[in-house]
Amino acid sequence: MLFNSFPFIFCFLPLAVLGFYLLGRFSHQLAGLWLCAASLYFYSQWNSHYVWLLLISITVNYGFGYGIARLGHSRARALLIVAIVFNLLLLGYYKYAGFFIHAFDSVLGTGWSLGQIILPLGISFFTFTQITFLVDSYKGKAREYNFVHYLLFVTYFPHLIAGPILHHAQMMPQFALRQTYRINWENKTRGLMVFTVGLAKKILLADTFSAYVTPVFDSAHTGATPLLLESWIAVLAFALQLYFDFSGYCDMAVGISYLFNIKLPLNFNSPYKAANIIDFWRRWHMTLSAFLRDYLYIPLGGNRHGKARRWFNVMATMLLGGLWHGAGWTFVIWGGLHGIYLVINHAFQNLRQRMGWDEGRWGWRGRILSTAATFLAVTVAWVFFRSPDLKTAGHMLSGMIGGNPLTWHAKTHLDHYFSVYFGLLAVWLLPNTQQWLRLRQGDEKEPGLKSEPSGWLEWNPDRWWNWVLPGIVLAIAILMLTNGKPSEFLYFQF
Repeated sequence: MLFNSFPFIFCFLPLAVLGFYLLGRFSHQLAGLWLCAASLYFYSQWNSHYVWLLLISITVNYGFGYGIARLGHSRARALLIVAIVFNLLLLGYYKYAGFFIHAFDSVLGTGWSLGQIILPLGISFFTFTQITFLVDSYKGKAREYNFVHYLLFVTYFPHLIAGPILHHAQMMPQFALRQTYRINWENKTRGLMVFTVGLAKKILLADTFSAYVTPVFDSAHTGATPLLLESWIAVLAFALQLYFDFSGYCDMAVGISYLFNIKLPLNFNSPYKAANIIDFWRRWHMTLSAFLRDYLYIPLGGNRHGKARRWFNVMATMLLGGLWHGAGWTFVIWGGLHGIYLVINHAFQNLRQRMGWDEGRWGWRGRILSTAATFLAVTVAWVFFRSPDLKTAGHMLSGMIGGNPLTWHAKTHLDHYFSVYFGLLAVWLLPNTQQWLRLRQGDEKEPGLKSEPSGWLEWNPDRWWNWVLPGIVLAIAILMLTNGKPSEFLYFQF
């Protein structure tokens, strides 16, 4: 079931919200169980056979976490290692076994095969979410072990399929609050508005840009080298497709959660406005960035053992982060490129500090140039992220540097050009959703989380146009849904 589908919008979501508040009047526990059941039903609409895998994972991890919290330090550490190995083996079998077997077979010619392994939807997200719970239990940060709340913490359908990656401490206290189970009309209004923005991003923008992307990448996959202009239009269109697709999902998840009086952490904050690659990763998939930092980069040693070890830790973290996105060499290279970008960025910052250069010495011109350079580096890396194999990526990159001999005779559709142009202007110049709606969630001292006011563009329920314009956009999006099958979100494949 998809957020951008008629059954979800007009049937599942209203029933889930109605049942939650009706039962919440009598029992918070029943309301929580209702939301758990609704979430499991939501997950089962993809493949009912994998609900048992999700439930086994939840039960086993709850037992691990409960045991870790009650054992002595040394025994708890041993149990934590066993628990993390269990999760990584589960994730590794379903997501990476085929990839590694194929890699070994390519080198050694073993002829091994595991057959077709279907990747369970959202396994990366619910696995990482539970690893955070286990580590928090070991550190004494997880203090509540109500099984219904834990079940809801993991299965909660707005985040189950494509994040954000949640911490126990972010969600469990909200499930224990009395006001969570009481109707709050301000939250309902804000939630519907955020959901509308996300739906419009997905249907009106992301899916539109997809139509420019697919034919060119499909052509490159067959061995053709695209023309210069069409290859750049396709790659820039993919950058915008992924931007609006993922930010649209994040908005819809946040908006749905407001309907249940639940606040999810912000996961997306105008990453293409970043002036360097460090800032980009503070803005793009923010909960994954925080997870990789706290549970991989810092445990590897972070920046505590000299520059060489720090660069190694950065590269290892980003290579594994790339592999997290998909079991393929294209994702490994994508992660490796971002690792190289980060190493260069950190090295430049060290040089700037030694030379005594003021960060703002070049003013607004320097900001524009650094933002453009960051966006260009990110866009080149997206070629590998989007390509199904290295040959396709090679053909796309060749086209981007004019490798097709007919490239200077290229013609492109003007509507594609102008769509990409105005899409980039919107990304760089307009306020994002949390700025427009003043969403204040999470720790605003954390870099990348602060939502600056957006002036006259800021949403105000007392302004009539702040209701009419979103209403028109929602009507257009709903009408477009009637024209075909709703498309999946790109992050569903991870």
